[in-house]
Formats: sequence, C-alpha cells, structure tokens
Amino acid sequence: MPRKPSPNQDRAGYPVRVVAEQLGIPTATLRSWNRRYGIGPQQDQPGRHRLYGDADIDVLTRMLELVRAGASPGGAAATVRGPALSFGDETALLAAAFALDTGVVCDLLDKHVRAYGVVDTWDRLCRPAFATVVGRQLGGEGCVDVEHLLSWCITATLHRSVPPPPARETAAPLLACTSGETHSLPLEVLRAALAECGTDTRMLGPDVPTAALADTLARIAAPATVVLWSQQEPTALTSAVRACIGAGARTCVGGPGWDTVILPEGVVRLSGLAESVEYLGPARREL
Repeated sequence: MPRKPSPNQDRAGYPVRVVAEQLGIPTATLRSWNRRYGIGPQQDQPGRHRLYGDADIDVLTRMLELVRAGASPGGAAATVRGPALSFGDETALLAAAFALDTGVVCDLLDKHVRAYGVVDTWDRLCRPAFATVVGRQLGGEGCVDVEHLLSWCITATLHRSVPPPPARETAAPLLACTSGETHSLPLEVLRAALAECGTDTRMLGPDVPTAALADTLARIAAPATVVLWSQQEPTALTSAVRACIGAGARTCVGGPGWDTVILPEGVVRLSGLAESVEYLGPARREL
C-alpha cells in the first residue's frame, strides 16, 4: 500500500475522504463496507466525524486486495474479520447480558446480524436467549434488568447495523403498537428485517392511540399496509383494527395478544418474523 496519510492533527485518525483517496476507491464504498460488514471505525462520537486508525487501514488494504483478486466484498470482509460468531451462540450473549456489559452484548449482536442476517439472529439467538432469561425469572432469579438490557441492546444494534433504506417508498408498511402496548421490540426487529431486504417502513413505535393511528392514515396518500402489534390480550384493540379498515388500509396483526380475538374478514394474522418479511417484503409488493 502507498504511504499512509498524515493523521488529523487534533485527533489520531484519518477522515474517510483521505483514506478513500489513498486506497483509490470511492468514499461511498468505504461507508458501505463499514455499515454492512463492520470494516473500519465501529462507532461515531457525537458531533465528530468517523476517523480511521492505522489498524483499520491495514484491514481495508487486505480486504481490497482480496476483492481485486476476485473475492466478493462479503467474503473478503469475513476473511479479514476472522472467525465469525458461532451461529446461535446463546452462551456468550447471555454471559455478557448478565454481566450488564452493553458494549459486549451489542458487539456480539452486531457480528451475528452481519454474518447471519436479522431473521436468523432473532429466531436462533435472541428468542432463545429471552426464553432462558424468562425461565430463570420463573425460577425465582431476579433478572428483569437483564431482560430490559438485552432488549435495549437488540434495538440499538439494529438501528446501527440495519438502518432504513435510503429512498422512502410511498407505500411503505406502517408499523405500530396498539394503545397501551409498550413492547415494541418485535416491530423493531421486523423493521430491520424488512430494511435488510430493501423494504422501507414507517415506524410509529409503542403505545399508539387509535386516534393517532387514524390521523397517520389520513396523511398517507397511497393505500397503506398496517401492522398492529399486541403482546397481551388487553391491548389487542379491535378499535385500532376498525380504524385501519375504515381508512382502506390492508390490515395485519401480530403478537400473542390477538390469539383469542375474533377479527373482521380480510385481516391478516402474521405468525412469525420470516412469514412477515415474506408477506410484506419485495415479493409481495410486485404482485
């Protein structure tokens, strides 16, 4: 590689533009590799630009050599990063969660998402980890804090690792928890899984009053698709379903709260993450 550029005088590191020029590739490529494969600086400091260190440049140089030799960017990234986190390695994740080490938990989740994708990370790692935590709670161990920390880490990781697609779709699905429902993590996971396959969403998040949902649907010009999440039966509000149907929206419900609720004809029950992505993703939009 050519001689390394001179570091920023105020802080040790090299701006993305300087590194891109030195490597002879677009800055957009460096940013894409950082976002998709975790190659380069791992975290921005608020109000400061992302800076590359010497170690980051050495890894990028090796990755670029592999790509120019014919490797795919994903394969090259896997090679230079070293062994990936074992598929569904619940033990390591739980050890970090019970130690309340948010940094390690987020790092493990990030590696798993980048290596195996959102759906498999949720179904094969996160859900089993939650089941273990809940089992220990039922056994008398006070670990509600661990459950909350793990939930926050999953949300934070997905926001960083799988940001929304750059172009907003006019018919992007609307995701909302019903009024009183605060368990929004499943919708965060669905948003990320859809973003991973290029589908944008509109996220309203937890505890959305039915009136606010109706206001949102009135603002949307194109016919909407709405996913209403309810974790428990008291928040499975048919008023929210009726508001969506009244606005002409294609209405879907998800979560165990709806299990015993009699729903109007035409409402779709989503039973799992993979099924939801298949129903709401690109293949469905082409129909």
